[in-house]
Amino acid sequence: MNAYFDIIIRSAAVYFFMVIALRVFGKKELSQLNTADVILILLISNSVQNAMVGNNTSLYGGLAAATVLFGINFVLKKLMFRYKIFNKIMQEKPLILIHDGNLDFKSLSKLNISSEELKEVIREHGVEHFGEVKLAMLEADGNISIISGKIHLKQTHHKRRLHKTLS
Repeated sequence: MNAYFDIIIRSAAVYFFMVIALRVFGKKELSQLNTADVILILLISNSVQNAMVGNNTSLYGGLAAATVLFGINFVLKKLMFRYKIFNKIMQEKPLILIHDGNLDFKSLSKLNISSEELKEVIREHGVEHFGEVKLAMLEADGNISIISGKIHLKQTHHKRRLHKTLS
């Protein structure tokens, strides 16, 4: 088998494995990485490097693997944009955390967001009480959007981070 064809197949397999693994483990918070996340990404990249290029450590082998990864990523983004069903499969849906001042405890429990953490988020947006929140959503990218019920409607975004006691 051609060495570069082997790199293409290996790189594609690793890419799809990583997409599935991130989807299964629900890593929504990639937009804001903590120390453990950075270490995980570095270790994963090191562990899958040989799986992609095998014994070929040449410049061309690395460039071939990188080209395949960029190409697959480009195609997947186009497919997600063009086909809504594919987009639904690949991306997680935004979840409502608060609606008209009422907390959705099922969603909060599923996401492991404590009421104290949520209070901190709404205070960072200038809102004192849950009752003042018209809508709070955990967006697909890990941001928490808050829309207050005040006269001057204010929309803000907050990137979810681990609670201080968890990090």
